[in-house]
Amino acid sequence: MGLLEGQRAVITGGGSGIGRATARRMTDEGALVAVIDINGDAAHEVAAEIGGTAYVADVTDADGLRGAVDAAATAMGGITIMFNNAGVGSQSPLHEWAPEEWDHLLAVNLTGVYLGFRAAIPHIRASGGGSIVSTASISGTRPASGEAPYAAAKAGVAAITASAALEYGPEIRVNAVSPGMILTALTEPLLQFLPHEQARFERTTPLGRIGQPDDIADVVVFLCSNLARFITGQNIVVDGGMTLHGSGVDGIFEQVFRR
Repeated sequence: MGLLEGQRAVITGGGSGIGRATARRMTDEGALVAVIDINGDAAHEVAAEIGGTAYVADVTDADGLRGAVDAAATAMGGITIMFNNAGVGSQSPLHEWAPEEWDHLLAVNLTGVYLGFRAAIPHIRASGGGSIVSTASISGTRPASGEAPYAAAKAGVAAITASAALEYGPEIRVNAVSPGMILTALTEPLLQFLPHEQARFERTTPLGRIGQPDDIADVVVFLCSNLARFITGQNIVVDGGMTLHGSGVDGIFEQVFRR
Protein backbone atom coordinates (compact mmCIF):
# COMPACT_ATOMS: atom_id res chain seq x y z
CA MET A 1 0.00 0.00 0.00
CA GLY A 2 1.43 3.37 -1.04
CA LEU A 3 2.01 6.35 1.21
CA LEU A 4 -0.73 8.30 -0.60
CA GLU A 5 -3.19 5.51 -1.28
CA GLY A 6 -6.64 6.97 -1.95
CA GLN A 7 -5.45 10.59 -2.01
CA ARG A 8 -6.45 13.01 -4.78
CA ALA A 9 -3.81 15.57 -5.64
CA VAL A 10 -3.57 18.71 -7.76
CA ILE A 11 -0.16 20.00 -8.88
CA THR A 12 0.40 23.40 -10.47
CA GLY A 13 3.44 23.71 -12.68
CA GLY A 14 3.12 19.96 -13.06
CA GLY A 15 4.30 19.82 -16.65
CA SER A 16 8.04 19.85 -15.95
CA GLY A 17 10.82 19.68 -13.39
CA ILE A 18 9.81 19.29 -9.76
CA GLY A 19 6.12 19.25 -10.64
CA ARG A 20 6.54 16.43 -13.12
CA ALA A 21 8.70 14.39 -10.75
CA THR A 22 6.17 14.88 -7.95
CA ALA A 23 3.27 13.83 -10.18
CA ARG A 24 5.09 10.58 -10.89
CA ARG A 25 6.01 9.95 -7.26
CA MET A 26 2.51 10.70 -5.98
CA THR A 27 1.05 8.32 -8.56
CA ASP A 28 3.55 5.63 -7.57
CA GLU A 29 2.39 6.05 -3.96
CA GLY A 30 -1.26 5.51 -4.88
CA ALA A 31 -2.67 9.01 -5.45
CA LEU A 32 -4.84 10.20 -8.29
CA VAL A 33 -3.12 13.27 -9.75
CA ALA A 34 -4.36 16.25 -11.75
CA VAL A 35 -1.67 18.21 -13.58
CA ILE A 36 -2.15 21.95 -14.11
CA ASP A 37 0.29 23.89 -16.27
CA ILE A 38 0.30 26.96 -18.49
CA ASN A 39 1.88 24.70 -21.13
CA GLY A 40 -0.96 22.48 -22.25
CA ASP A 41 1.21 20.05 -24.21
CA ALA A 42 3.45 19.45 -21.20
CA ALA A 43 0.48 19.01 -18.86
CA HIS A 44 -1.15 16.44 -21.13
CA GLU A 45 2.14 14.60 -21.64
CA VAL A 46 2.66 14.17 -17.90
CA ALA A 47 -0.98 13.24 -17.34
CA ALA A 48 -0.70 10.55 -20.03
CA GLU A 49 2.43 9.14 -18.35
CA ILE A 50 0.75 8.78 -14.98
CA GLY A 51 -2.85 8.04 -15.95
CA GLY A 52 -3.98 11.37 -14.54
CA THR A 53 -5.88 14.36 -15.87
CA ALA A 54 -4.52 17.58 -17.36
CA TYR A 55 -5.74 21.16 -17.25
CA VAL A 56 -4.35 24.32 -18.81
CA ALA A 57 -4.30 27.36 -16.53
CA ASP A 58 -2.15 30.34 -15.62
CA VAL A 59 -1.77 30.53 -11.83
CA THR A 60 -2.08 34.33 -12.02
CA ASP A 61 -5.58 33.98 -13.51
CA ALA A 62 -7.88 33.62 -10.49
CA ASP A 63 -10.92 32.43 -12.42
CA GLY A 64 -8.95 30.22 -14.76
CA LEU A 65 -7.10 28.48 -11.93
CA ARG A 66 -10.26 28.03 -9.87
CA GLY A 67 -11.98 26.56 -12.91
CA ALA A 68 -9.16 24.06 -13.44
CA VAL A 69 -9.14 23.04 -9.78
CA ASP A 70 -12.93 22.71 -9.77
CA ALA A 71 -12.76 20.50 -12.86
CA ALA A 72 -10.04 18.35 -11.26
CA ALA A 73 -12.15 17.93 -8.13
CA THR A 74 -15.11 16.81 -10.22
CA ALA A 75 -13.00 14.35 -12.21
CA MET A 76 -11.33 12.82 -9.15
CA GLY A 77 -14.26 12.95 -6.75
CA GLY A 78 -12.65 15.59 -4.56
CA ILE A 79 -9.22 16.92 -3.59
CA THR A 80 -7.13 16.06 -0.54
CA ILE A 81 -3.72 17.42 -1.64
CA MET A 82 -2.69 20.68 -3.28
CA PHE A 83 0.91 21.25 -4.40
CA ASN A 84 1.43 24.90 -5.34
CA ASN A 85 4.55 24.52 -7.45
CA ALA A 86 4.38 26.85 -10.47
CA GLY A 87 7.15 29.45 -10.53
CA VAL A 88 9.41 31.64 -12.65
CA GLY A 89 12.71 33.39 -12.00
CA SER A 90 15.14 35.97 -13.36
CA GLN A 91 17.93 38.31 -12.25
CA SER A 92 18.49 42.06 -12.49
CA PRO A 93 19.92 44.89 -10.41
CA LEU A 94 17.20 46.00 -8.02
CA HIS A 95 16.77 49.52 -9.43
CA GLU A 96 16.65 48.22 -13.00
CA TRP A 97 13.71 45.86 -12.69
CA ALA A 98 10.94 46.93 -15.05
CA PRO A 99 7.81 47.38 -12.92
CA GLU A 100 5.86 44.98 -15.12
CA GLU A 101 8.51 42.27 -14.71
CA TRP A 102 8.59 42.84 -10.94
CA ASP A 103 4.81 42.47 -10.89
CA HIS A 104 4.97 39.32 -13.02
CA LEU A 105 7.48 37.59 -10.74
CA LEU A 106 5.42 38.35 -7.65
CA ALA A 107 2.19 37.39 -9.42
CA VAL A 108 3.42 33.93 -10.40
CA ASN A 109 5.55 33.08 -7.37
CA LEU A 110 3.43 34.58 -4.57
CA THR A 111 -0.05 35.54 -5.73
CA GLY A 112 -0.22 32.26 -7.67
CA VAL A 113 0.24 30.40 -4.40
CA TYR A 114 -2.51 32.41 -2.73
CA LEU A 115 -4.82 31.69 -5.66
CA GLY A 116 -3.98 28.00 -5.33
CA PHE A 117 -5.05 28.08 -1.69
CA ARG A 118 -8.17 29.99 -2.66
CA ALA A 119 -9.14 27.40 -5.27
CA ALA A 120 -8.25 24.24 -3.36
CA ILE A 121 -9.22 24.82 0.28
CA PRO A 122 -12.99 24.51 -0.19
CA HIS A 123 -12.49 21.16 -1.94
CA ILE A 124 -10.03 19.86 0.66
CA ARG A 125 -12.43 20.81 3.43
CA ALA A 126 -15.29 19.10 1.61
CA SER A 127 -13.16 15.96 1.39
CA GLY A 128 -12.63 15.95 5.15
CA GLY A 129 -9.18 17.55 5.25
CA GLY A 130 -5.78 16.99 3.76
CA SER A 131 -2.49 18.68 3.03
CA ILE A 132 -1.17 21.67 1.11
CA VAL A 133 2.49 22.05 0.15
CA SER A 134 3.93 25.06 -1.69
CA THR A 135 7.30 25.48 -3.36
CA ALA A 136 9.29 28.27 -1.72
CA SER A 137 13.08 28.50 -2.21
CA ILE A 138 16.39 28.92 -0.45
CA SER A 139 16.30 32.34 -2.12
CA GLY A 140 13.65 33.23 0.42
CA THR A 141 15.78 32.15 3.37
CA ARG A 142 19.25 33.19 2.12
CA PRO A 143 18.76 35.69 -0.75
CA ALA A 144 21.51 36.43 -3.24
CA SER A 145 22.23 39.60 -5.20
CA GLY A 146 20.05 40.20 -8.22
CA GLU A 147 16.96 38.21 -7.25
CA ALA A 148 15.03 40.69 -5.09
CA PRO A 149 11.47 40.08 -6.39
CA TYR A 150 11.97 36.33 -6.56
CA ALA A 151 13.46 36.19 -3.06
CA ALA A 152 10.73 38.43 -1.67
CA ALA A 153 8.02 36.29 -3.25
CA LYS A 154 9.50 33.05 -1.94
CA ALA A 155 9.88 34.51 1.56
CA GLY A 156 6.22 35.43 1.24
CA VAL A 157 5.36 31.82 0.42
CA ALA A 158 6.91 30.74 3.73
CA ALA A 159 4.89 33.43 5.54
CA ILE A 160 1.62 32.41 3.86
CA THR A 161 2.38 28.81 4.79
CA ALA A 162 2.69 29.66 8.48
CA SER A 163 -0.44 31.81 8.45
CA ALA A 164 -2.50 29.17 6.65
CA ALA A 165 -1.32 26.46 9.05
CA LEU A 166 -2.72 28.53 11.90
CA GLU A 167 -5.99 29.21 10.11
CA TYR A 168 -6.79 25.74 8.77
CA GLY A 169 -5.39 23.31 11.33
CA PRO A 170 -6.17 20.69 12.41
CA GLU A 171 -8.24 20.01 9.30
CA ILE A 172 -5.51 20.87 6.79
CA ARG A 173 -1.76 20.60 7.30
CA VAL A 174 0.15 23.32 5.43
CA ASN A 175 3.87 23.24 4.70
CA ALA A 176 6.42 24.57 2.21
CA VAL A 177 9.53 23.08 0.67
CA SER A 178 12.54 25.23 -0.22
CA PRO A 179 14.68 23.64 -2.92
CA GLY A 180 18.35 24.45 -3.32
CA MET A 181 20.16 24.11 -6.64
CA ILE A 182 18.02 21.58 -8.49
CA LEU A 183 18.60 20.61 -12.13
CA THR A 184 15.41 21.78 -13.87
CA ALA A 185 14.43 23.85 -16.90
CA LEU A 186 14.75 26.91 -14.65
CA THR A 187 18.38 26.24 -13.69
CA GLU A 188 19.76 24.50 -16.79
CA PRO A 189 20.23 27.79 -18.72
CA LEU A 190 22.30 29.15 -15.83
CA LEU A 191 24.62 26.16 -15.89
CA GLN A 192 24.88 26.34 -19.68
CA PHE A 193 25.78 30.03 -19.53
CA LEU A 194 28.24 29.57 -16.65
CA PRO A 195 29.34 25.92 -16.93
CA HIS A 196 32.24 26.40 -14.51
CA GLU A 197 29.75 27.10 -11.74
CA GLN A 198 28.59 23.48 -11.61
CA ALA A 199 31.86 22.35 -10.05
CA ARG A 200 31.62 25.14 -7.48
CA PHE A 201 28.06 24.22 -6.57
CA GLU A 202 29.11 20.62 -6.10
CA ARG A 203 32.16 21.61 -4.07
CA THR A 204 30.27 23.91 -1.72
CA THR A 205 27.37 21.51 -1.18
CA PRO A 206 28.16 19.13 1.70
CA LEU A 207 26.35 16.27 -0.05
CA GLY A 208 28.56 16.85 -3.09
CA ARG A 209 26.12 17.22 -5.96
CA ILE A 210 23.43 19.32 -7.59
CA GLY A 211 19.95 18.17 -6.66
CA GLN A 212 17.49 16.35 -8.88
CA PRO A 213 13.71 16.91 -9.07
CA ASP A 214 13.12 13.58 -7.33
CA ASP A 215 14.99 14.90 -4.29
CA ILE A 216 12.21 17.45 -3.83
CA ALA A 217 9.38 15.17 -4.94
CA ASP A 218 10.21 12.68 -2.19
CA VAL A 219 9.98 15.39 0.47
CA VAL A 220 6.66 16.65 -0.92
CA VAL A 221 5.26 13.11 -0.83
CA PHE A 222 6.46 12.74 2.75
CA LEU A 223 4.84 16.03 3.79
CA CYS A 224 1.54 14.96 2.22
CA SER A 225 1.60 11.52 3.83
CA ASN A 226 0.61 10.33 7.28
CA LEU A 227 4.32 10.07 8.12
CA ALA A 228 4.20 13.87 8.50
CA ARG A 229 0.98 13.84 10.53
CA PHE A 230 2.44 16.12 13.25
CA ILE A 231 4.15 18.58 10.91
CA THR A 232 2.50 21.83 9.85
CA GLY A 233 3.49 25.44 9.27
CA GLN A 234 7.05 24.48 8.32
CA ASN A 235 9.37 25.49 5.50
CA ILE A 236 11.61 22.49 4.82
CA VAL A 237 14.93 23.38 3.18
CA VAL A 238 16.14 20.68 0.77
CA ASP A 239 19.50 21.88 -0.53
CA GLY A 240 22.11 19.23 0.30
CA GLY A 241 23.49 21.67 2.87
CA MET A 242 24.36 24.34 0.27
CA THR A 243 23.12 27.29 2.30
CA LEU A 244 25.41 26.39 5.20
CA HIS A 245 27.96 28.34 3.12
CA GLY A 246 25.72 31.21 2.05
CA SER A 247 23.04 31.86 -0.54
CA GLY A 248 22.43 29.40 -3.32
CA VAL A 249 23.68 31.53 -6.21
CA ASP A 250 26.40 33.60 -4.56
CA GLY A 251 28.56 35.35 -7.15
CA ILE A 252 26.33 34.70 -10.17
CA PHE A 253 24.91 38.22 -10.23
CA GLU A 254 28.39 39.76 -10.15
CA GLN A 255 29.48 37.68 -13.16
CA VAL A 256 26.43 38.56 -15.24
CA PHE A 257 25.93 42.19 -14.20
CA ARG A 258 29.44 43.53 -13.76
CA ARG A 259 29.45 47.22 -12.92
